[in-house]
Amino acid sequence: MLAITFPLLAGVITSTADAQDTPFDQLINRFREGQIYRAEFNHQYVDSYTADTVSRSGTIWVGRDKYKIQNSRQTVVVDGETSRVYDKNRNRVIVSKYEPEEDDFAPSRFLDGTDTTYVVERQVAQEGGTMVVLVSSDPFSIFQRVEITISNDLVPLKIFARDQADNLITTTFRNGAFTGGRENLFALDYPKQAEVIDMRN
Repeated sequence: MLAITFPLLAGVITSTADAQDTPFDQLINRFREGQIYRAEFNHQYVDSYTADTVSRSGTIWVGRDKYKIQNSRQTVVVDGETSRVYDKNRNRVIVSKYEPEEDDFAPSRFLDGTDTTYVVERQVAQEGGTMVVLVSSDPFSIFQRVEITISNDLVPLKIFARDQADNLITTTFRNGAFTGGRENLFALDYPKQAEVIDMRN
């Protein structure tokens, strides 16, 4: 499976009384209204011990509680309960129960406000946008700290995260835009002759 913790934030608790009008809250509302974020992305994972770097890129669609990632080799669709991965090279589909704690990408968990284990520590205005800093008081949270950069047009530009082992995960977005959701956008398309392995049983 393509694991990238981008991978839900609807209930994030903000640290200021007037937070309902902040850029991050406005971004969350776009997902609550059913809008879909589409962008080209580059995802980079740096191992803190070996300094090895793994990079992936492709196209991503993010909705509330769900996302879809597509590149030349794989398509991944996660709907909050089920993960479906089509491997083009092997012509195989893996269906499994979605485990958020095992998803090191999960972009929607840091964009649409449904992961309530994180709170907004602060929002800092920058040239061209805002940086939102999320922290968690849960000692078992995957990430110690998450930084989300949002443009002045309320479009996500970057997500940076540091996990409990000090590994660094950076996802940058290009040509991002919000659109209305369309039917079957988060369906997984694959050839009829593909092998389907259901790991939920």
